[in-house]
Amino acid sequence: MQRYRQIITVLFKYGFGDMVDALKIEQYLEIGLRVISRKHRKKIDTLSRAVRVRMVLEELGPTFLKMGQILSTRPDLLPVEFMQELSRLQDDVPPFPYPEVEANLKAALKKPIEQIFASFDEQPLAAASIGQVHQAKMPDGKNVVVKIQRPGIQRTIEVDLEIMMHLAGLMERHLEGWDIQRPTRIVDEFARTLERELDYTLEAAHLERFARQFENEPTVYVPKVYREATTSRVLTMERISGVKSSDIDRLEKEGLDRSEIARQGFILIMKQIFVHGFFHADPHPGNIFVLPDNVICYIDFGMMGRLDLATRERFADLIMSIVHRDEREAAKALLRLALSEEGPDYPALQRDTAEFMDKHCYRPLKDVELGALLHQLLEMAKKHRLGVPPDLFLMIKALSTVEGLGLVLDPDLDVIEQATPFIKRIQFNRIHPRRIAKDMASSGTDLFHLLKEIPGEVRTILKLARQGKVKIEFEHRGLEPMIAANDRISNRLSFAVVLASLVIGSGLIVLSGIPPKWHEIPVVGLIGFLVAGAMGFWLLISIMRSGRM
Repeated sequence: MQRYRQIITVLFKYGFGDMVDALKIEQYLEIGLRVISRKHRKKIDTLSRAVRVRMVLEELGPTFLKMGQILSTRPDLLPVEFMQELSRLQDDVPPFPYPEVEANLKAALKKPIEQIFASFDEQPLAAASIGQVHQAKMPDGKNVVVKIQRPGIQRTIEVDLEIMMHLAGLMERHLEGWDIQRPTRIVDEFARTLERELDYTLEAAHLERFARQFENEPTVYVPKVYREATTSRVLTMERISGVKSSDIDRLEKEGLDRSEIARQGFILIMKQIFVHGFFHADPHPGNIFVLPDNVICYIDFGMMGRLDLATRERFADLIMSIVHRDEREAAKALLRLALSEEGPDYPALQRDTAEFMDKHCYRPLKDVELGALLHQLLEMAKKHRLGVPPDLFLMIKALSTVEGLGLVLDPDLDVIEQATPFIKRIQFNRIHPRRIAKDMASSGTDLFHLLKEIPGEVRTILKLARQGKVKIEFEHRGLEPMIAANDRISNRLSFAVVLASLVIGSGLIVLSGIPPKWHEIPVVGLIGFLVAGAMGFWLLISIMRSGRM
């Protein structure tokens, strides 16, 4: 309850009192209003709603911060202005003291620090909302970094998730249109994502899978994981001593080739996406280091994306149709790629696709910014109510980030030229005889199993029909607001009938003069009138508060 009050107070502080009122959490209104000064409210009113949402999430701590970071990758849930603002969320908090670090390590690794590490630096390298990082040395002399979870963070997140789920339920119940978005489903999905992020063994598995993908690539280096010092709450990996990819001065000082780094970095992200379908989803400059001989090294494998082969092929079709300036095929490819419960207006989609190509495709391809092109493509999809799978958006975001970094390193980098061979290869592989034979064999196997199961399934249906157990279920969607309105109407009618009965009954008692009396007025009748008056005012106030007289 204390945490709930804190959340409501912060919502009031940043000007979301209307939302609290709509959610009908009246018992927290007083404390929320009391702590906000008038001067602060005037300052907050000058900020956009998106900025205020970001500030709320930053102040509410790790759970809400992570929620915002995840929502910043979901174009199917938020407008672009909110996504751009949430992408600025800063996960920067004060470190927790070394005695707690030591206690956490001992509890997680079941051994004292000195039995695992030859040395351990008490001062953290970095601190975030979920954990912090220290440098250490293994008994074999190897330098490592150790990521340790904050004490009590799991309990804090559990409490916040309970409150989030309750608020999501209130939003579905009281905010018009939110029952379609299903906030409770979003919170449930977020809880599963956060659960994976709290398990450092999963990040270690990501790192090892990434290493296997590029074990024969001399231009890529992947840090080693020390499994003997890794658990769900502690991650130990090789420390990388390289140059941050955005540090231009140091790159030149070390004699590293900026153009080669830019080219190899873009080729690397294309291989991750189109060859392996498993890619680093947060390749900002702080997560990419450059080693001697222009070798690229990724760190922090907590956020990874996956694309299955079918999605990769559809995306390749979309890019190639744009490159070939074929708006009809581009519209078809976009429809195959996107998620849509309702079919869009196809002529309007094709017209917007043609305008999109007029804007981007009738200039030299080396001048086309792939990231900007893909983001505007997302905007067009959203305009036509076409959902974009989350991993596809992560891929576009990763491509845009790497492209931006590459253009900083080498302004002459031609990303379209670098991307074209990968896109052509994935299209060519689809018509390769070996692939066709494999698909036909898979389809034949599926057909065989289907034909084998049909007689048994038909027998089961006929048996249920003979026993009268066949059921047909209908699901009505979009009727919840009407049902809720009918419930309110019936409740108010019942309330009015009871009120009228009280007035009539009290009037009859007063006229009949039934004792006991007070100033010659029957007491029972007088009580009835008072109760009826209170109920009448209650009903009137309820109708006025709903805004529908």
